[in-house]
Amino acid sequence: MFFTPARSTARYAAGTIVAACLAACLVACGTAPAPVPGPAPAVSRPALPATSPSASAGSGVTPKSPVPSSGDVAVQARFPEPAVNYRTPALQPGHAGPTSPPELSAWLRETAREGAPWVHLVNLGTSQNGLPLEGLLFTRHPEAGPEALQRSGRPTVLVIGQQQGDDSASAEALLTVARELAQGRLRTLWDRVNVLVVPRVNPDGAASRQHGTANGIDLDADHLQLKTPEAQALARLVRGYQPVVVVEAREYPLSPEYAQKYGAVQRHDALLQYASTGNLAPFITKAAEEWMRQPLLASLKAEGLSADWLHAPVGEGAERHLAMADTRPDHWRNAQGLRNAVSLVLASRGAGPAPSPLKRRVHTLVTGVASLLRSASDRSADLLKLRQYVDAEISAQACQGPMAVETALTPSEYTLQMLDAQTGVERTVTVNWDSALALREVKTRLRPCGYWLAADQADAVSRLRLLGLRVEEVQAKGVAQGETYEMAARPAAAGVSSGKEASRIEVRTTPALLDLPVGSFVVPLSQPWANLAIAALEPDAPGSYVAAGLISEVRKVSRLTALPQAKTAPVP
Repeated sequence: MFFTPARSTARYAAGTIVAACLAACLVACGTAPAPVPGPAPAVSRPALPATSPSASAGSGVTPKSPVPSSGDVAVQARFPEPAVNYRTPALQPGHAGPTSPPELSAWLRETAREGAPWVHLVNLGTSQNGLPLEGLLFTRHPEAGPEALQRSGRPTVLVIGQQQGDDSASAEALLTVARELAQGRLRTLWDRVNVLVVPRVNPDGAASRQHGTANGIDLDADHLQLKTPEAQALARLVRGYQPVVVVEAREYPLSPEYAQKYGAVQRHDALLQYASTGNLAPFITKAAEEWMRQPLLASLKAEGLSADWLHAPVGEGAERHLAMADTRPDHWRNAQGLRNAVSLVLASRGAGPAPSPLKRRVHTLVTGVASLLRSASDRSADLLKLRQYVDAEISAQACQGPMAVETALTPSEYTLQMLDAQTGVERTVTVNWDSALALREVKTRLRPCGYWLAADQADAVSRLRLLGLRVEEVQAKGVAQGETYEMAARPAAAGVSSGKEASRIEVRTTPALLDLPVGSFVVPLSQPWANLAIAALEPDAPGSYVAAGLISEVRKVSRLTALPQAKTAPVP
């Protein structure tokens, strides 16, 4: 990992303090404490068995170039196909392209039928073009409904794939994982956890082999504003089942910029990162590192697969450099972290110059996801205690202390393994690097007790409730101490092509005695997922509802700095 010695010491101390708080809380609640583990030992796990007796499997993709360069050949030689076979449709000899929507649906239905009564088909809804959004639920509990599973005494793990439509390997990998959960060596894991697998959450993008959804929005950046039906379907799923661990399988693109800048190409079979955003509970990060990432690295290494942090080129001109995945709260892994889930993204080496074979990419993701599921199963009791503690801790923070409105990565340097673009020989390159392991707080404010929204902001209210937040309606007129917002800089026109606002806004706050009219709304921060409300309702936060136009004017939202003196009732 990348830490300076000083940061490493501070991180260890912080983790020790959080562990002590957790133990104290659990003792007070009459529950045996869950000790915080040290770094997990490197334990070799056997590979999942071949799921087809066939001697070979097709790649399912067409090469980018019919005549690879000598450099491409040398690099590709470093990534041979693994000696395992998978029998998803796309990996069968002679199959053209990825698994089709009808093939995927048939695979899920067959798996559910063969695993009945413990394997259930889950219908999330439909995509913008009317394609089904479907997954499988694996549970030993006799009832499969969300409320029943919350009471089951087992944590729920959610695994999603192909959020980016051109990431075909992720859906193939999760189809394999689903079959192994139903029939293979992963079947015993759901004795201790419930598992939800949604192999393809962007079916329109997959059908057209494009990155975004049918309307061009990057689905990964739509988990706060919920502009797409796909993001809304996932939000309903998360609100209902409240997973304690969330895993996204994807691919990372091979960029020609590495060869241009470093004379090298990307080395690693897998890149991974856990949630890294403002206001994230520190113990969530510690659990992600020690309980999940460390065993995952060991599992990949045992299969001869290399891994590092998720990163990509950023910046302009001479300042162009590498950065870990950013801190925006509207991205999938960060939004789930703000729901107090241990949230990770695992990306296999995808398409681009000298790509890895599809079967190797699938094998990388199958190995990694299987490792994360094993870790969740091994830590099932600890994960439930962790969730109980963090939910209570976040709820108790209302009206107290500072909070982050905006955070940023920390500029640093990193030593990265690459492959020489001409010879394929490993090279060690020291790069300028923005780290997500130590975030900078760009803007902070005191944490309010909640937020007020005007009565005509029903659209914003419906999205907050879809996120799983509690919203209350004012039943009798009242008042509250608070702060109003005033625009300090007008935003330029916002674009929607990426799912992000095209510009940022600035606001000033002014103390005020707020009138709370009947029919207006209050969003209290005394709730477990309060940090999602902060991300949505602070107007100058990245991805905020004001910047996105989901709140029509900045004066339609205010901060409550004291508990409101008004009668309210939860919005049903």
